[in-house]
Amino acid sequence: MNRDMLGELEAKLPSFSKGQKMIAKYILSHYEKAAYMTAARLGECVAVSESTVVRFAKDMGFEGYPDFRKALQEVVRTRLTTVGRIEVSDSLIGEGDVLTKVLNADMEKLRHTLDGIDRDAFRRAVERLVQARKIYVMGVRSSSYLAGFLAHHLRMVTDHVRLVQTTSRSDMFEEIMSIEENDVMIVITFPRYSKSIINAADYAHSAGADVIAITDSDASPVAQKADQLLLAQSDMASFIDSLVAPLSIINALLVAVARMKKDDLVVRLRRLEDIWEEYDVYAKNPR
Repeated sequence: MNRDMLGELEAKLPSFSKGQKMIAKYILSHYEKAAYMTAARLGECVAVSESTVVRFAKDMGFEGYPDFRKALQEVVRTRLTTVGRIEVSDSLIGEGDVLTKVLNADMEKLRHTLDGIDRDAFRRAVERLVQARKIYVMGVRSSSYLAGFLAHHLRMVTDHVRLVQTTSRSDMFEEIMSIEENDVMIVITFPRYSKSIINAADYAHSAGADVIAITDSDASPVAQKADQLLLAQSDMASFIDSLVAPLSIINALLVAVARMKKDDLVVRLRRLEDIWEEYDVYAKNPR
């Protein structure tokens, strides 16, 4: 559920007890830090007990403190500037072996993504891609590299793939204006969410096309327009987002589509190999 956490805290502040007010005021001033604290640590910072923090989370309508903290982390991801992200990530990573900490964090994102992904949505997404008249793929900023990777490999299977690459809103609509029923649009977006992606998903949905969204949360602004929602963990690892989990979902989509269109793919790849050989595209392996 998409909640305005900070707005709720502001509104409820007068009705809180003394201890609750201390917690709320700290979160309002330091939400970017509180989002990654345990209940015990938050209690230490505001001089209340851990049990008081847990009760506070439940009074805010959450099942427990972990759900409350997850909602705060969503606030951080959608509101924090790139400068703020650096400050938060420095405190999370701390001193020591950055390589180990970042790779372990990426492995944890993959585990959470695998545990949480909607298998039926994935299956339907594969079926729609196989059946699609035309496939549009769109991602901007760092997600544009994921979109390019996906479009490149889909073109190995079918000619009917269009990678939408533009920073101009008017140009974007010119590229997708012909989208219609029986087409598929894949949108890839992570905080801070791009308005271009949101507008493209909305337009495709209104045109009757199938929308496959690869994003981080069911609170993402593209989630409501998605026919198939594929969620990937993408918590920040400094001023950047980790794209390991969404790339793994994309790899799985490509493998699944290739398996369903194996005969067509083999024919196309054999032809490509002949073309590459004839035009000396790749360097020869040394003998």
